[in-house]
Amino acid sequence: MTPGTGTAEGSARARLVLWTLAAGQFLMALDSSVMNVSIATVADDVGTTVTGIQGAITAYTLVMAMFMIPGGKVGALIGRRRAFMIGCCVYGCGSFITALAPNLPVLLLGWSLLEGIGAALILPAIVALVAGNFAAERRPAAYGLVAAAGAVAIALGPLIGGFATTYFSWRWVFAGEVLVVLGILVFARRIADVPGGERPGIDLIGTVLSALGLGIFVYGVLRSGEWGWFRPKPDAPSWLGVSLVVWLMLAGLLLVWLFLRWEARLVERHREPLIDPAMLQNRQLTGGLTMFFFQYLVQMGVFFVVPLYLSVALGLSALETGARLLPLSLTLLAAAILIPRFFPDVSPRRVVRLGILALLAGAVVLMAALDADAGAEIVGIPLLLIGLGMGALASQLGSVTVSAVPDEQSAEVGGIQNAVTNLGSSIGTALAGSILIATLASSFLAGVEQNPAVPAEVKSQAAVELQSGVTFLSDAQLKTALDKAGTSEQVTQAALDANAEARLDGLRAALAVLALAAVLAMFFTSRIPTVQPRST
Repeated sequence: MTPGTGTAEGSARARLVLWTLAAGQFLMALDSSVMNVSIATVADDVGTTVTGIQGAITAYTLVMAMFMIPGGKVGALIGRRRAFMIGCCVYGCGSFITALAPNLPVLLLGWSLLEGIGAALILPAIVALVAGNFAAERRPAAYGLVAAAGAVAIALGPLIGGFATTYFSWRWVFAGEVLVVLGILVFARRIADVPGGERPGIDLIGTVLSALGLGIFVYGVLRSGEWGWFRPKPDAPSWLGVSLVVWLMLAGLLLVWLFLRWEARLVERHREPLIDPAMLQNRQLTGGLTMFFFQYLVQMGVFFVVPLYLSVALGLSALETGARLLPLSLTLLAAAILIPRFFPDVSPRRVVRLGILALLAGAVVLMAALDADAGAEIVGIPLLLIGLGMGALASQLGSVTVSAVPDEQSAEVGGIQNAVTNLGSSIGTALAGSILIATLASSFLAGVEQNPAVPAEVKSQAAVELQSGVTFLSDAQLKTALDKAGTSEQVTQAALDANAEARLDGLRAALAVLALAAVLAMFFTSRIPTVQPRST
């Protein structure tokens, strides 16, 4: 297929291919956020606890992280379209099983394992199929739309999940995913295949090393909120007085280093590696991957912080929270689609830098606007800016990474790219959450200790309780807990005031860290090229 031929048929077919791939990206991203507002309901329906459902979500993330690089290699061996369609079949089976799951083990099989493996086949194939179906000069717009579809799915996930759970059942979300998969499979036949290479097989040792390395590292990051980053929380596992999170991350990095050494050894022996380590010496490729990491770190941090403010601090429902995120989706789509269309020759480096500045401005404006008397309207302009920045980055980065290597390596690049975005997403959410909770705890304790209305024994008890961990509570949740504890009205009001201020301090601190990450990303933009890729 050559969508750039200019014929009506070619143009229509190109749009069909693009929307099919974008639908696949949308579906993969939707699972990352759609059930976050319905965890308690899902737990009740399958006879488990909230912790069990959170474990299923964590396992889904881990499976994706572990198999993303091998999934890219499978596409290189059997053909990208075939890998894409097989991944859709596996993912659809997982969604079907999840929709009917009577208990947690079945839910883990469908949601965490099968959907995770399906996503690991689909996402790298999408990157390669865009490269194989669109000329180099059309790729920025194509990658922009595909990336925007994923980000919009994350933004709309709480709205979709909240609506389905409120008016129907959470199971209908996964049943709907099965229908979407069937539609994708029907239209996927129109996608031009990118044949796999004639290669002897897949590097099993490299697969095990990369899967264990990335899986252990991501698992450590995901457990940081419960165990502590460095200093172990009470009753959390530790070794030599240091949180197990540190040791898991170090073990993961060591395994990744061993993986790269093993791959280099295979290349020296003229054997087929899982990925060619020489790719990671490509300045343009590593620059694009670094930007992907920071983009998803900031992006997922924002998607963690803003819904918390809207739903907990302001008490908005899941539907209202989702509606407030729509401005971000609008500017994200607009930037991702319109920048390549109206500025096809613009410098990718300039767009990336402006995108990062927009992310930074949005985080800073939101941080400044947070106030005890502020309402939901304050997130409007910051989300417009953040969406604009995300869309600008989406319009360039996919094309930057793929154009850095020959087209036959696009599937491997897709695997690495999605592994990096998975890392960025995990670290962004964990970092924002841990900073928020740490600041909340210290601010709440300071507020209580400085209030003369709170008795000394209550202050002492608060300090002990905070050592055991603190959660992000709404005023209604805290008041209910205090009423059950039998505290006086004066103490209750003092605690509510301290909690309200501490919540804002925690949110500001989390946003400050995300803004700092955006500034740090600026130092790596020199690796982004200044000229758009062109067909040769």
